[in-house]
Amino acid sequence: MTIAVLSMLCGGEDFTDMEDFGLARDEWLRTFLKLPAGIPSHDTFGRVFAALDPDSFEACFRSWTQAVAGEIAGVLAIDGKTLRRSFDKAGKRSPVHMVSAWASDNGVVLEQLATNAKSNEITAIPKLLKMLDIKGLIVTIDAMGCQEEIAKQIVAQQGEYVLSVKANQPALLADINETFRWARSRGLEGLKHSESKQTEKSHGRLEAGTSRCSGSCHWWPTRRRGRGWRSSLN
Repeated sequence: MTIAVLSMLCGGEDFTDMEDFGLARDEWLRTFLKLPAGIPSHDTFGRVFAALDPDSFEACFRSWTQAVAGEIAGVLAIDGKTLRRSFDKAGKRSPVHMVSAWASDNGVVLEQLATNAKSNEITAIPKLLKMLDIKGLIVTIDAMGCQEEIAKQIVAQQGEYVLSVKANQPALLADINETFRWARSRGLEGLKHSESKQTEKSHGRLEAGTSRCSGSCHWWPTRRRGRGWRSSLN
């Protein structure tokens, strides 16, 4: 199990990766592990994981990661990722999609849930949040998680949130865009706002962008008032 966890922390994704990691780090592993039969084969890793009770293992793993991470503060990023090689070409097995909670300031994944499709992130995120103490944390989620019920749950658990708004929320996106168009036409007068410009290298190219943030939400349409929003970014 130690070799398996270390392999996954280094980017391993399957039982073959665990065996390869063990063989590559054999000398180092023997400084703290007894390996009388050598490094386990990928088949052995498979049999061990098949024999484990997943709920018990998850509880132990969660307790260990939280102990290693220490007190969690700052940003908790919720994100989904489809695991490579987790499906077969014949279509008998769907790809595994993992939804993870990443404590960015502490540098650890606190919790994960598996779903059978990316669209199921909407139902997986609330379950993931219930497993965590998010009091005082800022929870960030991409556009898939921009749902009113998810926002309410984060607030109920005494956390804050930053949600991305895209075309899956057309009315909300239109309201935000219209607000900033109105503000720009008036030189942003009357709005509490900030503006920043960033230039960064990404995917082999330089990207430049300007972000404008408004902290005045009295301009929201009546149907959106009273929902706890404090600012928007354009």
